[in-house]
Amino acid sequence: MNGSNLIVETIPVGPLKCNCTILADRVSRKAILIDPGGDAEILLERLVKLDIQVDKIIHTHAHFDHFLASGKMKKVTGAKLALHREDLFLWDMLEDQCQIFGIPFEPSPPPDHWLEHEEEIDLNQVKGKALHTPGHTPGSMCFLFESHKLLIAGDTLFQGSIGRTDLWGGDFKKIEKSIQEKLYTLDEEISVITGHGDSTSIGREMRENSFVRA
Repeated sequence: MNGSNLIVETIPVGPLKCNCTILADRVSRKAILIDPGGDAEILLERLVKLDIQVDKIIHTHAHFDHFLASGKMKKVTGAKLALHREDLFLWDMLEDQCQIFGIPFEPSPPPDHWLEHEEEIDLNQVKGKALHTPGHTPGSMCFLFESHKLLIAGDTLFQGSIGRTDLWGGDFKKIEKSIQEKLYTLDEEISVITGHGDSTSIGREMRENSFVRA
């Protein structure tokens, strides 16, 4: 998907095929990496081919499958890691999460920056904002690029489904409220890149998602 100034590429990575998204400004060649959940070598190779430089690595939440490669990506690119503060407890229990799911542990340094609700995401000529959408985890975030009709939803909203709420800090009432009040109020034509699986749109989920009604 390419907007006038925006390069968008989504690559399923890691043991659970998390959708890692590369967003880059076509003019400055500066990029943001969202949810590098594994396969750092594949991601680094793609960055080289695109001729872009990552200076921020931002996370929709801190389940292991969304940041397993964050430490390596930071080490190679020098990019700063960003997360909502309420998911720090999950970030800190990465080793425990990996053990529970039988996944090899790869350590990650602490986040450099705490994301805030409605914080601007600045990619030179491309502007977006962070939306705090708790429920899947306490610190779950979505990233909205309204002028490009694009939402990176993480595991908050899927095609025909929503993120599970039976893991640490999950809360169905909160995810329902987040989706109804912060996502279903957006333009129905906005495309949604989900945390796993196929993309969708706000309008499609408002009409067809049986887990949370508009």
